[in-house]
Amino acid sequence: MNEIKAVGLLGGGVIGAGWAARCVLNGLDAVVCDLDPEAERKLDEVLANAERAYRKMTLAPVNRRGKLRVTRDIEDAAAGADFVQESLPENESVKIPLLKRAAAAARPATIIGSSTSGLLPSRLQAEIAHPERFVVGHPFNPVYLMPLVEVCGGDKTSEAVKARAVAFYGSIGMRPLMLRKEIDGFIADRLMEALWREALWLVNDDIATAEEIDDALRFGPGLRWAFMGTFLTYRVAGGEAGMRHFMAQFGPTLKWPWTKLMDVPELTDDLLDKIVAQSDAQAGHTSIRDWERLRDDCLVSVMQGLRGHDFGAGAVLKAYDKALFDRAHGTETQEDVDPKQPLRLHSARVLPEWIDYNGHMTESRYLQVFGDGTDALLRHIGADADYHARGFSYYTVETHIRHLREVGVDAALHVTTQVLGADEKRIHMFHSLYESKSETLLATSENMQLHVGTAGGRACAAAPEVLSKVQAIANAQAALPVPEGAGRAISMPSPKA
Repeated sequence: MNEIKAVGLLGGGVIGAGWAARCVLNGLDAVVCDLDPEAERKLDEVLANAERAYRKMTLAPVNRRGKLRVTRDIEDAAAGADFVQESLPENESVKIPLLKRAAAAARPATIIGSSTSGLLPSRLQAEIAHPERFVVGHPFNPVYLMPLVEVCGGDKTSEAVKARAVAFYGSIGMRPLMLRKEIDGFIADRLMEALWREALWLVNDDIATAEEIDDALRFGPGLRWAFMGTFLTYRVAGGEAGMRHFMAQFGPTLKWPWTKLMDVPELTDDLLDKIVAQSDAQAGHTSIRDWERLRDDCLVSVMQGLRGHDFGAGAVLKAYDKALFDRAHGTETQEDVDPKQPLRLHSARVLPEWIDYNGHMTESRYLQVFGDGTDALLRHIGADADYHARGFSYYTVETHIRHLREVGVDAALHVTTQVLGADEKRIHMFHSLYESKSETLLATSENMQLHVGTAGGRACAAAPEVLSKVQAIANAQAALPVPEGAGRAISMPSPKA
């Protein structure tokens, strides 16, 4: 159970707004302290982009359940928070006194986190009350999408607080990386800084433009870095002999004068003008919000692609998807519903991206909602993720959908499920999809589920505890009338002789 219910965010800029979006979309209330008179507008825009990205990223229900409020007072943001995350300018003289104020207003058990990208936590925690509850949680932009958060404690940070911080960040879909020691710049920024220095030299020496350097990364090693990182990439490059062979072959090149990593070019006005001009030319007339949406779409595509391999950032997304589905469907119990009536186990809302060119929900989304209804029933009878991990599942072997009514954007939907029959290997079910406000029947889906052992992909008997639950439902619903449309097949009148 997540102990964090409300967060206080100090700063509503790019990073702070990203934290706000991630927290709110995970059902947490967020109070953002920011003096910008347009803070509310900017936060709403970032949140809208985040919602759009989440709907593309996951098929799990994404409900904007958290509340978002803006304040101009640090104490107001910190007083009611279970977790405070500071995202102020990267300056100790700014951060330290404001962190001190926030800590004084917060409850003693409230964790105080900082988004600093390189300042040492031991210095930042020096003046706050209860310094043992201070930790760095360094995220990456956009915070609402990027999984990585570098967690680093100072010399006064307790191990318990580090563990609590890691648990919190993980609960909102992130991949916490705990640093073994505090160091300026942490891990990722030190690596990026080395690359950035060499890139500046390449521009300075007119070897490549800003766009050419970006192309060298995004069409080349960047694709591998997205899922393998540096060391694993090189280890694979070593072939069957592995990293030792790679180092024997390429290690000596480290002594060659390829780079100027220890010699940084002076940022003269001429060099700065050159970089700015090239970057402006690369960006063209595209707005920052359009670039952000394009960036988000690309990140979503990469992570969704990796999800199928359960590797890298895709493994984080897969685990987060599971948590979202568990959160959406994990509360139903046998006591919550009347087994003698069609079971109402799944609800949804028609999202903008579900709409086709006619202004109605596209047919693939009907199938998705019915599939979610099937998943809800399977969870209800105990055929859940843990059951799948044991090597068993139900596979859909036949489906028949009737489309009866159109439905538009933002309509609330719910699915009812009637079990028409069940034996040790099969479940014959009938779903009805309704528009919840009017109770209008929109569509029906009749399908057959076959129980299988996932290792061999062959049918087998369901586990006794699952079989008993599904048979209990089938027996309880046996007296119900057969739904209209059950057993129906697609047909046309025979042509007249």
